[in-house]
Amino acid sequence: MPEWKAPQRPIDHAEESLVTAILDGTYPPGDTLPGERELSGQLGVTRPTLREALRRLERDGWLTIQQGKATRVNDFWREGGPNILTAMVRFGDHLPQGFVTNLLEVRSLLAPAYTATAVRANAPAVVTLVEPYETLAESAPAFAAFDWRLHHELTILSNNPIYTLILNGFAGFYEEAAERYFARPEARAASRAFYRRLLAAARKGNAEAAEAVSREVMEQSIRLWQQARVADLDG
Repeated sequence: MPEWKAPQRPIDHAEESLVTAILDGTYPPGDTLPGERELSGQLGVTRPTLREALRRLERDGWLTIQQGKATRVNDFWREGGPNILTAMVRFGDHLPQGFVTNLLEVRSLLAPAYTATAVRANAPAVVTLVEPYETLAESAPAFAAFDWRLHHELTILSNNPIYTLILNGFAGFYEEAAERYFARPEARAASRAFYRRLLAAARKGNAEAAEAVSREVMEQSIRLWQQARVADLDG
């Protein structure tokens, strides 16, 4: 039986179209949007639907709406809220240059902290979580899925739900980018070494060692990602 995909709701279509237009430079920061009548016609939605989509985008920091004035596109990096990142992942076929590198740099600050806290709180659970790496298939999808589960569970074991919420915002994008990253043998080798060293640290209950190896592999992942991007451009 074929799988039927539910049609996109008009409000989601309007929101996605506007976010994409902001990210691809159709409506750059500082620009103003067309009037409601024109914009609703362009998007093929009713004006009430457009207004609701605009309110959503204003709430997240994409836009500034003022009565009697044109709607202004914000500098979303400076004026946006945390939902900006989630929207970029959901709708971002035109992600800003350096987005993944910036994301990896943030992860390099967060991962060592939640990894150390997880080992400190429940080292045996971390051991159980990491041990399956030894039979991990040598494929990008297998590594991407394992790495996502590892970091997601580490955030949970850290007992700080904010880490988990932050990571959840990038769930689909994380695995998609990770598959591209793990397509390179050197990236898989680096992570295998990380899993091995993390397992050794967890077995000893050594949170400081776990933090150190996590920091090292996070910094290494940034270098490997940048090398992969240069190789893609050269190819």
